[in-house]
Amino acid sequence: MGAYSSGVALGSAGRTRDVADTPGVARASAEAWAAAEHKLSVVIPAYNEEDGIADILNRVLAVEPAVKAGGIAGFEVIVVDDGSKDRTADIVRGYPGVRLVQHKVNRNYGGALKTGFHTATGDMLAFLDADGTYPPEYFPQLCREVLKGADMCVGSRMAGAKNDSPFVRQVGNFMFARLVSLIGNTRVTDVASGMRVFRRDALPVLYPLPDGLNFTPAMSTRAIHENLKLAEVPIPHSERLGDSKLGVIRDGMRFLNAILWTALAYNPVRILGLIGLAGVGLAVLILGGLLVARLSGVTQIDQWGVFAVTTALVSAVAGVSLFNLGAMFNYLVTLFQKRPIRQGMFGRPIFARPLERHFWWMGGVSIMVGLAVGAVSLFLSFGGWDMSRLWLWLLGATMLILIGVQFVISFVVMRVLDELSRRDARVDLDLQGSSIL
Repeated sequence: MGAYSSGVALGSAGRTRDVADTPGVARASAEAWAAAEHKLSVVIPAYNEEDGIADILNRVLAVEPAVKAGGIAGFEVIVVDDGSKDRTADIVRGYPGVRLVQHKVNRNYGGALKTGFHTATGDMLAFLDADGTYPPEYFPQLCREVLKGADMCVGSRMAGAKNDSPFVRQVGNFMFARLVSLIGNTRVTDVASGMRVFRRDALPVLYPLPDGLNFTPAMSTRAIHENLKLAEVPIPHSERLGDSKLGVIRDGMRFLNAILWTALAYNPVRILGLIGLAGVGLAVLILGGLLVARLSGVTQIDQWGVFAVTTALVSAVAGVSLFNLGAMFNYLVTLFQKRPIRQGMFGRPIFARPLERHFWWMGGVSIMVGLAVGAVSLFLSFGGWDMSRLWLWLLGATMLILIGVQFVISFVVMRVLDELSRRDARVDLDLQGSSIL
């Protein structure tokens, strides 16, 4: 990279929407979009790029005929000089066909891009780095995908083309792409690419976005959860000559935070629920092993056994808590969004009725089984059984009661949130007299 690099819960159907459904967002239909004349605005953020800005501008300007030949009527290039201390701005002024926008102080990569988007006049927006690492010669291919119906087309460095990035960055980009694919339930190969083309009318649902280098992974994560149609085109990527401003650990952590927090703002159960299921699965494995050992005649455990029992109890209770927390957060997200969004743990319904609607009886059964096991164990202890034969059953009973209580509490909270989320729609129906039709 250069100086700038770049039903609600488990079983419910994933709640989706089109950008056209967003209040206050004007969205052209597919037919109107295909018939309209389009203009492409290419935004280039630049910070101390005097050595490379002239070359990238020559290459971008040279691709204008190919872009127009592909069906784009208008073309403009905007350079956002983000408080450079060198001759970057002076060099850009030597290109009369290029618009220069200057920041008095550095506002970082994402801030420069947002300034460029605000200044642009095209209904299609594009951006790439100023250091020549991304190939503007591929803009016609990216534009073609957007003209065909994609909301955004990403130039993917990880889709098979030549990639000269350092190996550690390629590994990081691969891992970030896999993470976004997992939590967004949509396969992508490059979420941090700094070369993209997208429809301007998608900006209202893509914003807000961060000002830093984590602008691009946040943009990809938000686009997936907003149910935008994404396309990828393999592009080659060259390594920057000289030092890069991207720090592998520092910016890697920012990328990770941007992805996770953006996803949690849309579909918390996808992340928290999967972690919770992993915790419950671990507890089942440990307790299953202990049960087998107990049925085999083992009545005492060593320090590792005590650690295993503690781990199982904590994992089970914490796993169910996270699982339920994710489901409850999904209701809260829907309330704040005031519209249906892409949600669901598995991306498709696995139960005819959302699983959280069953929490009341699941919790009740768990509590009753726990109480029954505890009562039987207590009765046997009064009957002369040694506690060394009953401790595992008592621990299991305690765990079942705690889990049951969690399910019941979660059911009550989610029923209240569900009622609140439906209140406005029900008020409208009652006002229209639907209840008597």
